[in-house]
Amino acid sequence: MAQAEGIVCNMERFATHDGPGIRTLVYMKGCPLECAWCSSPHTQERAPQLLFTESRCEQNGDCVGACPEDALSLSAENGLRVDRDRCNTCGLCLEACRNRAFEIAGKTMTVDELFKEIDKDSSFYRRSNGGVTMGGGEVTVQSEFVSKLLKKCKDQFIHTAIETCGFSNWTQLDTLLQYVDLVHMDIKHMDDATHRELTGVPNEPILQNARKASEMCSLVIRIPVVPGCNDTDWNIRATARFAAELGEGFERIELLPYHQLGMHRYEQLDMQYKLIDVESPDDDHMARLKDIVRSEGVPVEIVM
Repeated sequence: MAQAEGIVCNMERFATHDGPGIRTLVYMKGCPLECAWCSSPHTQERAPQLLFTESRCEQNGDCVGACPEDALSLSAENGLRVDRDRCNTCGLCLEACRNRAFEIAGKTMTVDELFKEIDKDSSFYRRSNGGVTMGGGEVTVQSEFVSKLLKKCKDQFIHTAIETCGFSNWTQLDTLLQYVDLVHMDIKHMDDATHRELTGVPNEPILQNARKASEMCSLVIRIPVVPGCNDTDWNIRATARFAAELGEGFERIELLPYHQLGMHRYEQLDMQYKLIDVESPDDDHMARLKDIVRSEGVPVEIVM
């Protein structure tokens, strides 16, 4: 019987902010949200995508001739351009380019292939009480594959965690929670209308899933603090009050200050970055928001 296959965007080894100890963080492809501040636009689509870094391009046309789909064009006026409707991510342009101006985000892997990569770091997990964290994108988009990978990890006594936006049907999330020690779940805004405006989806399924998950396993609520979007006193206090009523698995709130580290990914995908003028919140603002959460009796940390 053929193994389940998943589309993996990339892996980050020796991660230290996504669960206890030293961890391997696996980014899966696909996400149902379109957050205005998303730092990983190359994980939003489930299918593999071609990334192009214009500053590395010699514009010699080798890749244009190598593309069997006529998805690449070169002109003195526009430089090199990618027709993304034509591109099938065959990878021939990567072979033709001497300066590595192209890369493909997304690789199809079996459970065994991915676990083999994860298991390379198993000695670090044991020494640091670390493990594996599955993120994205959104892990529930590929719940069947991720659940099988997590089960394999648990069978080998590896600590498991997931990072989720929480927006999924309960069956998809519950499938993963059977093999998860720790859940990091984002709550981006407590007002439904504002949440829809910022992410494209309602928040009620997320809140319901947070309630259920907190009854099953350890749960950390994360708030990405984005100036002008969700950093009001009201929203932070409302999130803290919601968290205070969660089940016994709830551990703490983590405040994550917004940054622009993913802007280059938008350029690589020919996408517009919506928050170009938004700056990171300063330390004083983050400290004040932390005090608001603490005043509601909720444990809180700032995670940089």
